Amino acid sequence: QVQLVESGGGLVQAGGSLRLSCAASGRTFSVYAMGWFRQAPGKERDFVARITWSGGDTHSADSVKGRFTISRDKAKNTVYLQMNSLKPEDTAVYYCAATTRLYVGSMYSSPREYNYWGQGTQVTVSS
Repeated sequence: QVQLVESGGGLVQAGGSLRLSCAASGRTFSVYAMGWFRQAPGKERDFVARITWSGGDTHSADSVKGRFTISRDKAKNTVYLQMNSLKPEDTAVYYCAATTRLYVGSMYSSPREYNYWGQGTQVTVSS
């Protein structure tokens, strides 16, 4: 089992920044990748960004490229999402996810590819 705890959400004005953190515990040695997803009210859970745990390879959604950066600190078993130039449309509950599954050739951008989830943290961007 892998446990994930997010923190860092809040209310920010458009153009502002926030940094989300996701602390992993448990069988972290089995994690292949970790990602961030977000879900706005009445919408599906959308991919934001992911990072492979060992090599640090990253992939982000087009909607956040150039504004959001995913990173990890292996010593702290923590993944971060630095969010800059925030827009009102970024408002959502942000979820951290981890996967211990290997899908050859996958970009790991689908929620179905992740088997562990955090409880979510609210990010609200006011205009």
